[in-house]
Amino acid sequence: MHEIRIPRLGWSMEEGTLVRWLKRDGEPVRKGEALFELEGDKNLQDIESVDAGTLHIPPGSPQPGSRVEVGTLIGWLLEAGESPSVGAVRTEEPIPNVAREVAAGPAARRIAAEFGIELATISGTGRSGLITKEDATAAAESLAAVPSHSTARLGGSQKLVSTPRARRTARERGIDWRSLQGSGRNGRIREADVLAAQSTPATVLSSTGLPQGQKLSPRRRAIAQRLRQSQALTVPVTLHMKADVTETVALRNRLKTANPNAAPAYTDIVAALLPRVFAAHPQMAQVWDDSHESLIPVLPDQVSLGIAVDTPNGLLVPVIRQVGTVPLSAIAAQSRRLIELARLGQMPGHAMLGGTFTITNLGSFGIDGFTPVINLPEIAILGMGAIREEPFILPDRSVVARQRMTLSLTFDHAAVDGAPAAAFLRDLAQALADPAAFLLG
Repeated sequence: MHEIRIPRLGWSMEEGTLVRWLKRDGEPVRKGEALFELEGDKNLQDIESVDAGTLHIPPGSPQPGSRVEVGTLIGWLLEAGESPSVGAVRTEEPIPNVAREVAAGPAARRIAAEFGIELATISGTGRSGLITKEDATAAAESLAAVPSHSTARLGGSQKLVSTPRARRTARERGIDWRSLQGSGRNGRIREADVLAAQSTPATVLSSTGLPQGQKLSPRRRAIAQRLRQSQALTVPVTLHMKADVTETVALRNRLKTANPNAAPAYTDIVAALLPRVFAAHPQMAQVWDDSHESLIPVLPDQVSLGIAVDTPNGLLVPVIRQVGTVPLSAIAAQSRRLIELARLGQMPGHAMLGGTFTITNLGSFGIDGFTPVINLPEIAILGMGAIREEPFILPDRSVVARQRMTLSLTFDHAAVDGAPAAAFLRDLAQALADPAAFLLG
């Protein structure tokens, strides 16, 4: 008998959403086959089986859509000859983090899911506190009255009707589907109704008469949790410096002329320069260990850089591996591929782990300087601003036009002092002033 537990998809992940089982109870499973879908920090991933056997999902196992803590036991793989009752014994090792008093029959679970009611909020009147169909129906009827255009008759009571895809999309996007007008048959709420509501959200008033906000989606909550962790565990300080990027612009223009479809972005050029700057500033090439009490040095040829990507599902940070060992063209190719996967929602969880340092670019929005948030366990992050043509005074007092960019370096003062961070930023700015020579050197 082999345990099936909720895995950790990211170093800071504490809980995830069990989206759905990909195998049915009692179905044979081969090693390496996908068992279930799990939504963790910023990504949705198929979890593969590490053993072979027959799947047994015991009573009390988390239901699809439940938020479950990492390490929670959710099922077993039974070997030949083992009885499912063996895997269902809960006195030997109860399933942690699952409220065992929330026991409900299939009909009660279906009604609760359709109305978006948490089972833990329903008082069960059945044997040993079992939540019955009648209990779930009573809880549904106690909800506030819903608009008549989005209700349907079932069993003598009014209730909202929606498709499973609509409920899942609403949950992911933080939308209360019960407040929507359904366009399907008999007012059924479809996924299209949820997507339309996101583009033109209705204002909902709370009991105080003030606008009532929508709940965050699980993915947005995960992003918020990581940001709060960064603020809680770091001592962030941000330095700003203007860099002369005239030669960087000229280099990119030459590469774009030579190969328009494969020209590197400015972020790619910075990524190619950073390992060489890290070689002169090893204090900046470190990451925190899991305890956040020790720093782990990263060699220049092992530097991996995260690239912040804005996607419809929130900010994702795919990682370009070992940028110090590959040419600029390869960095640009990796970057394009990862950005495309991120925006398509196909980014695997492992592609966002193992970064040494993160780059975020808001220049396309016309932003100059800003304060980026450190992506733990890293100790620093670089913000790139807009490139602007500005007058510049030469030593002979003549004035010339130069392309300049504001660099914003946020670093963890608990890991590194201000002077080393400032020297690192200064040398990066110098590298951008003559990137071709710096890369060749």
